[in-house]
Amino acid sequence: MSHKLRAPFKALTSRCVPSYKTSCLSLSTPLSLSMHPPSPTNLSVNNLKHLRKQFSATSANMSESNNNFLLSEVFNVKGKVALITGGGSGIGLMATQALAVNGAKVYIVGRTKEKLDAVVKSHGQNIAGEIIPIVADVTQKSEIVRLVKEIESREKCLCILINNAGIAGNTQQTEAKTAEEMKKNLFDDESSTFEDWVSTYRTNVPQLFFMTTAFLPLLQKASEAHHGYSSTVINISSISGIVQSSQHHFGYNASKAAAIHLTKLLASEIAENGLKIRVNSIAPGVFPSEMTAGESGGDQKSHIEKDKYAKVPARRPGKDEDMAGAVLFTAANQYLNGQTIAVDGGYILHAGA
Repeated sequence: MSHKLRAPFKALTSRCVPSYKTSCLSLSTPLSLSMHPPSPTNLSVNNLKHLRKQFSATSANMSESNNNFLLSEVFNVKGKVALITGGGSGIGLMATQALAVNGAKVYIVGRTKEKLDAVVKSHGQNIAGEIIPIVADVTQKSEIVRLVKEIESREKCLCILINNAGIAGNTQQTEAKTAEEMKKNLFDDESSTFEDWVSTYRTNVPQLFFMTTAFLPLLQKASEAHHGYSSTVINISSISGIVQSSQHHFGYNASKAAAIHLTKLLASEIAENGLKIRVNSIAPGVFPSEMTAGESGGDQKSHIEKDKYAKVPARRPGKDEDMAGAVLFTAANQYLNGQTIAVDGGYILHAGA
């Protein structure tokens, strides 16, 4: 009985073992095998060295092929020159930190020197990049001309332009039970004026156009100076320009809708003229800023209570890191052009568009 079992087992092992060992030792330069399974003494020192060398080469090639997928490469802004309007607080400050901490030289522009200096003091120390304040009013063409000359005197090109400055304008009560009541809320209200609409629109829309077009030559030089890179303009719009609700400020929401459409117009015309400059928009939801919180601290940061926005699917306002990720993605992604990216914690899902 035992003899009958041993014979098939021997036959089985005699077929499988050589085949197994051959497959395990098979390489691009095959090792010669005798009829008997090789012993360690049959493997020469040269063959072992060859195995180690081939394994090392394969590992090196795999590592090199993966380098472009490193976060430091995908979102690389090191050495880039950026300019951010309204960079002294709120979303502009978030964008400033996102770029400067990761090695960019960032010029922040605003009307109040004290706020800009506070940003440098609080957030510009011991970082990979640099934050440089410049006082200017970008709602004036003459000021934009001066700003361009200032950057030209310091830099050979501009890689990233973020048009962030904006104001909210006055609000009105929109809820009403009759046409007469709605008229009283929206037309008769003393704060509802042409001047308020014009002021809001002037700050939120034309400056995007004039800032972008004034800096086109410097932006194009960045694309020409960095092989495989296209400079970028990022307009900070708002989900208020997307949602169907007025959110109690018709003028502001209309201006942000205009800013989103202007982004498309600029992107299209710039591309049609063969310039390598990308234009995109980030539409934030609720983020802490002087506009939403009403104030900022000594470090120019604002705070919003989490419970205030429990109705948003994210159950909270946006965080600095949420905006930082959007800014780095929009600035670094070379295949993104003419788009508006909503970063809103699901606000549009709640409000409808």
